[in-house]
Amino acid sequence: MLRKMYDWTIRLADHPHALWWLAVVAFLESSVFPIPPDLLMIPMILAQPRRAWIIAGVALVASVLGGLLGYAIGAFAYEEIGQPILASMGKADAMAEFNTRFNDFGFWAVLTAGVTPFPYKVITIMSGWTGMPLGTFVATSILARALRFFVVAGLLRAFGAPVRGFIEKRLGLVFTAFVLLLIGGFAAVKYL
Repeated sequence: MLRKMYDWTIRLADHPHALWWLAVVAFLESSVFPIPPDLLMIPMILAQPRRAWIIAGVALVASVLGGLLGYAIGAFAYEEIGQPILASMGKADAMAEFNTRFNDFGFWAVLTAGVTPFPYKVITIMSGWTGMPLGTFVATSILARALRFFVVAGLLRAFGAPVRGFIEKRLGLVFTAFVLLLIGGFAAVKYL
């Protein structure tokens, strides 16, 4: 099933209305859809590098709006919708314990999930369920998703097709390293 969804997403990159499809995929990925918008962004940017920033911007706006849907699912429909989504991902067992600690690390949780391959939808739903302040959630989502999408767009625009294989194979590692450097930088500023 995942392979079929992956193939479907790749075909959308060639569609005349690819930007609209990217918006739909980015929106849904933030709350319910398992395929990341990067898979649609990469071929779109490689085909039209001059439009890299527009493509990343569409993904950013749609993803943050989809994150608000995930937040609303967590806040208003966790038992009916949110819990089954998280259970299907194998995340339901640890939710009660996670709830008690989540908001202490909410900024970092949203930032990390927004830029790494960790399912962003888990964090959006959990943010609503735990009652994370909406302003914190939105601001962090914008920062995290902008980092993710604009870094990918910038690399593809600058280096083109040769970087595609690197990004597809090591995207998680690159963004995880970036988040660790970012956290280290904040820690250094705080303690030095």
